[in-house]
Amino acid sequence: MSKYVKGLMQNEMEKTITDKHVNEFLVVSIMGISGVDNNNMRGELCKKGINLHVVKNSLFRKALAAHGMDKAADMFKGPCSVIYGGDSIVDVAKEMVEWKKKLKQLNFIGAFLDGAVLGAEGAKELSKMPTRAELHGKIASMAMAPGANLVSAFMSPASIIAGCLKTIAEKDENKEAA
Repeated sequence: MSKYVKGLMQNEMEKTITDKHVNEFLVVSIMGISGVDNNNMRGELCKKGINLHVVKNSLFRKALAAHGMDKAADMFKGPCSVIYGGDSIVDVAKEMVEWKKKLKQLNFIGAFLDGAVLGAEGAKELSKMPTRAELHGKIASMAMAPGANLVSAFMSPASIIAGCLKTIAEKDENKEAA
């Protein structure tokens, strides 16, 4: 491959990192996966907004260095694919763990997030963390809990009084009926 072509490929990788805001990704090996399984996996990932790219290691290391992510360069040895997208790296990891169950040849190499490099086991452990949507839900419920407790504190005496008034009214109705 000529220097010119390599330069174009590296520029394209750098552009992808910049344009798609790739600052966290999973690195896997897809060696041994059949073409049909590979296409099926890519199609399903694409539907969920997750991208998988097979990269030339030396060029991708240079692209990472250009964006200050050179800590991740050590993961790129041997055949590698970069997976990114979805809502967060946790979504990507959960999806890839599911694909690992279907395709035994799929191997985790590592993950890069928040400037830190995780090994293969760390990348798999990401799938056990809550997703961004789940965390937002927990934060919202925690923020609303004091208000809900306050409303129930105000409503509790009112409901007790309403219950007493209802009981008195029912007694009066029973006396009049008799």
